[in-house]
Amino acid sequence: MSVVESVRNAAVKARIRHDNVAGVKLPVFRLLEFQTEDMAGIGKGGEQIRNARESFQRLLEMMVKIASLQTSFITLDHAIKVTNRRVNALEKVVIPKMENTISYIISELDELEREEFFRLKKVQKVKKKEVERIDLLVKAAREKGVVPAPSAINTGDDFDDIVA
Repeated sequence: MSVVESVRNAAVKARIRHDNVAGVKLPVFRLLEFQTEDMAGIGKGGEQIRNARESFQRLLEMMVKIASLQTSFITLDHAIKVTNRRVNALEKVVIPKMENTISYIISELDELEREEFFRLKKVQKVKKKEVERIDLLVKAAREKGVVPAPSAINTGDDFDDIVA
């Protein structure tokens, strides 16, 4: 109890800073200072205490490095798991949904194109029949010796509403 009560200031202080690795902030710990009082003893006791203190200091530095690495590993592991979940969501949900939407749009555009083609063919067929009818009327009028006036011939302008 007397040792704990006599401690006024921490002998070892550490600082934390953050490194950015691939967009992930990783905590990095480092020792700032290692304050000790030099104890000299009778005989070789002071030397033994100094050796033990140096060993403790090296051990403490290694433990801080290990703690820094361990927290970095845990943080990176968490970031990798989050990224994997996002990738899986994209691969399994978003991309298939987009592909289905694209194929639906393509099929609808193809259907509209087929409808437009059919409509144009129908209009061409109607206009062709009208031109043939006019040609027959003109031919019949010429055979009778009557040449119809150009205004008397229906040119098919009444079919413009079909195209529009």
